[in-house]
Amino acid sequence: MASKPGERKLQILQTVAQMLEQPKVEKITTAALAARLDISEAALYRHFASKAQMFEGLIEFIEQTIFGLINKITQEEKSGSKQIEAIMSMLLGFAQQNRGMARVLIGDALVNEDERLQQRINQLLDRIESTLKQSLRMAATQGEMGEAVDVGAHANVLVCFVIGRWQQFAKSGFTREPLVQWSAQRAILLERKN
Repeated sequence: MASKPGERKLQILQTVAQMLEQPKVEKITTAALAARLDISEAALYRHFASKAQMFEGLIEFIEQTIFGLINKITQEEKSGSKQIEAIMSMLLGFAQQNRGMARVLIGDALVNEDERLQQRINQLLDRIESTLKQSLRMAATQGEMGEAVDVGAHANVLVCFVIGRWQQFAKSGFTREPLVQWSAQRAILLERKN
């Protein structure tokens, strides 16, 4: 039995994430989750009012982790183009290291769940895109990219690339790792000043 407050809650979230890591996972039900944890469904509801709250907990973890790392990158790296490269590498690596979270990020795990969960993922992606726009503006100002770069279009392409790599990873049963070929793809996506 969990001894510290919040320990059982964390264990539940970790178990949901582990269940999502299975390549052919069925829809996660509270019955299956309770069975995996060897507790009753009622015990689950003592920690989370709904399954949607469990997914919100996973999304909160994703947001805190990703934006914590992005903030670190943007504070430590003064080059706009290197910020973009580091952020992209981190996003691809995060999914590769957190398979269950990759399924949440692409919305696969949220099908038939409360629509506000997908809205929250959409907001997360919008925030990532905004951060990339800032770094692209900085790179253009620093002369690292052509001055005529359309930061909105470029940032959108970068986010679409990340989502696509996450999608391939999850839909391939986690065999097509997001970081494979990244060094060659990076040169295409982050083409420097002509």
